[in-house]
Amino acid sequence: MRALCWLGADGLGVREVPDPELRNSGDAIVRVRRSATCGADLPLLGGRGPSLTVGDVLGHEFLGDVVEVGPGVRRHRVGDRVVVCAVVACGSCWYCRQGLYACCDNGSTGAAVAEQAWGQPTGGCYGQPRSAGGFAGSHAEYVRVPYADVGAFAVPDPVDDDRAVFASDAVPTGWLGAELGEVCPGDVVAIWGAGAVGQMTAQAALLRGAARVVVIDRHPDRLRSAERHVGAETLDYRATDVAAELRERSGGRGPDVCVEAVGMAWEGTGPRSLADLFAAAGRGGTVPDRPIAVREAVHACRKGGTVVVLGTFTGFVDTFPLGAVMHKGLTVRSSRQHGQRWIPMLLDRMARGEINTGHLATHRLPLEQGAHGYDLFRERADGCLRAVFTP
Repeated sequence: MRALCWLGADGLGVREVPDPELRNSGDAIVRVRRSATCGADLPLLGGRGPSLTVGDVLGHEFLGDVVEVGPGVRRHRVGDRVVVCAVVACGSCWYCRQGLYACCDNGSTGAAVAEQAWGQPTGGCYGQPRSAGGFAGSHAEYVRVPYADVGAFAVPDPVDDDRAVFASDAVPTGWLGAELGEVCPGDVVAIWGAGAVGQMTAQAALLRGAARVVVIDRHPDRLRSAERHVGAETLDYRATDVAAELRERSGGRGPDVCVEAVGMAWEGTGPRSLADLFAAAGRGGTVPDRPIAVREAVHACRKGGTVVVLGTFTGFVDTFPLGAVMHKGLTVRSSRQHGQRWIPMLLDRMARGEINTGHLATHRLPLEQGAHGYDLFRERADGCLRAVFTP
């Protein structure tokens, strides 16, 4: 079959790879109808994913048709149209029973590698290196879906493919952001990043009753999208003092909940601390990768508020304002999404028109143009919010 493979740092290409096969009784084989790019893929493209190897198939956000099931599969039949949660989880370990599917003990093929990288093994993910799952990705004609009864969900007829594909990852990640932030009626919520996850977080916050939701970015097309399709307020961080404006919009206190939804992709507005300035001086004026948006969120959040980290980080970060967290009494929370908890509910909301994802697929391309689609997505060129591939 054809698949979009990683060919080394910043290299992608469609190659012939072996067809997937059933390996366990709970497996299903899904013929992919749609797969989408995601910001979590970008560190991998640059070669920053530990244990990623040339020829690995990328992608983790997808839906398709069930074409084969193992003898242990009970919830799905051949011909079902399903969206598959990006997180692979067994559904039966202690963590899964608590609803913490992304923390699953059995969802990764590289538990030893994950333990070395993170301290403990975690749930798996499609299209990621062994430390994050080790399963072949979704930018392919077919995908093996382990634990199919746990991670695959029937798509309601009113939800078309281009909308449903985002129930795999972007929509549940946005819901996670609002849930970790414990957004309540009347809250003021600030979100760094107007990409798909940032916009889905904004929708979730509004559905939970937030009084004001402010999305921060620098790309005019993304800011317009957040205003038009989500109903959020927006700020261009190049044109305003973000912290001062957020205080103005929150009674002088700062937002109740601040959500970072960009990870290492955030460009920021330059050094904001003495640590940055000293680091730059010691490196000839250059500053190493750092959690700019997380730092801004910590400093902007009101005392006693909550900061949520949704963006993808691959390892250690420097110059984290732990002193501000302690002195302001902040709660900092983070996780990968536990989509198995929410995807059926989110699909129902999408079918009723309560959650809008139709605008996220700005570019639709055949799989053969996958490398071009990632170029558009990475550079945010031509108004690209998400590129969606059809094998």
